[in-house]
Amino acid sequence: MSRLFIIFQYLLPQHLLSRLVGKLAQSHFLRKPFIRIFIKRYKVNMSEAKIQDIDKFGNFNAFFTRELLPDARTISDSPGAIVCPADGAISQLGSITDGQLLQAKGRHYSCETLLAGDTQMATLFNEGKFATIYLSPKDYHRVHMPLAGTLLKTIYVPGDLFSVNQTTADSVPDLFARNERLVCLFETEIGPMAVILVGAMIVAGIDTVWAGEVCPKQGKREIQETDYADHAPAVELSLAAELGRFRLGSTAIVLFSHGVMDFDPALEATSGVAMGQLLGRVKAPHKLDERGSA
Repeated sequence: MSRLFIIFQYLLPQHLLSRLVGKLAQSHFLRKPFIRIFIKRYKVNMSEAKIQDIDKFGNFNAFFTRELLPDARTISDSPGAIVCPADGAISQLGSITDGQLLQAKGRHYSCETLLAGDTQMATLFNEGKFATIYLSPKDYHRVHMPLAGTLLKTIYVPGDLFSVNQTTADSVPDLFARNERLVCLFETEIGPMAVILVGAMIVAGIDTVWAGEVCPKQGKREIQETDYADHAPAVELSLAAELGRFRLGSTAIVLFSHGVMDFDPALEATSGVAMGQLLGRVKAPHKLDERGSA
């Protein structure tokens, strides 16, 4: 059955299907029955949503990207806390070894390829750390800052739109480095940090708080880099501030440089996580040199 599911994804017109779903999700048509079915099917917890009356959502996307009540998530106040950027489950986390990230058991992929072939950016994360968080349909779909940071640049990367669930991650080579994605590079107190928002099958789009809708791109599909280093005013986001959102579910990947942080030892592949919980801790400042490396 899993093999058939993978073959089916290769055969489907991924972009056409995803964009049609996006159009439907943005329309007012049949929004209430779709929302009711979705809540029941995926057991969505609406008690934590700021808007709980489905009649008040103008379309399915408004429901899917719903805001939470202010106290719905607890932001870790542990010393040196690096927080989880999203609700979901840890797909994988660990070290970037020889420029490779672990996708699934027995499968690795290139950090440089994930970062759109940007060799200079990839060098920033040599022998660093990564965490991959999978957002399931029932989850809260806004992505937040693991650390306070200033945006340096973004890279939009066109690509495929395979599903990003565990079955696909186990089977499709280089999954996260071949899907459509947005790479966001930040400067933080511990040096560079990248947050990559990965598109997926029937994901209607990716938005950021500074640029609005980023995916899908209309017209020519090519890598597009946007420099924010000299942006006035600077795009500065605090710890746990909203960064962006998925219109239908997907995956967020976070990269850190070598020797600047440690993951919470309680976390491992398949661990359920909530936005704001402890993901890891900054290493003690006296262990870092001026470049932010051990």
